[in-house]
Amino acid sequence: MQDLFSDASTLVAIAVPIIIAITFHEAAHGIVAWRLGDDTAYVRGRVTLNPLKHIDAFGTILLPALLLLTKAPFLFGWAKPVPVNFGRLHHPRRDMVLVAAAGPATNVLLAVVSALLLHFVVAMPESLLEPLSKGIQASIWINALLAVFNMLPLPPLDGGRVAVGLLPDQLAFPLAKLERWGLFILIGVLFIVPLIGDQIGLNLSPFEWVILPVVDLVIQAVLGVTGVA
Repeated sequence: MQDLFSDASTLVAIAVPIIIAITFHEAAHGIVAWRLGDDTAYVRGRVTLNPLKHIDAFGTILLPALLLLTKAPFLFGWAKPVPVNFGRLHHPRRDMVLVAAAGPATNVLLAVVSALLLHFVVAMPESLLEPLSKGIQASIWINALLAVFNMLPLPPLDGGRVAVGLLPDQLAFPLAKLERWGLFILIGVLFIVPLIGDQIGLNLSPFEWVILPVVDLVIQAVLGVTGVA
């Protein structure tokens, strides 16, 4: 029974920060787009902190749960994309960058707020100390991971749209055309390439070689700024 409770508390400690991180991330896209001239997300009820408006049953719940149950080396999933009509923005190319960057920036802010909460959690009753600490630490890691992962320069990820907005036309247009294939490319790089590496005895996981080291740097920066480290 104790093991079951421990597993359940761990799942809650992970699930709650994931829901908050995804909700704020998606709402940030909608809010910034609305402020910059496109009310598509607002009209469709996506400028909200109601998680039910942003959760995708498969990408947000079933797939991450499956990866957890199978003890996959990393989590992968997605929320319902916030609809943005970039043509309605005041300055489409510049504002596209701001709308795309709003999500990851919000996750970094949430990581900072979570780290600041560690200063206060020590005052909580001992019965709450462990679950709260676990949840806050999970929040820092999850938000750092979401920020870094979403800033990978591949459409339709936020980083891809930022790159399209910042690069010169001769580079931006070919990159933008990859958006329809972006998810397939991402799955291939994250899942298939590591499997090939396992077959030939090499660690070809970009998650371990690229993403995790940057996540660690972001976490160390957050802990340093907030005085936790």
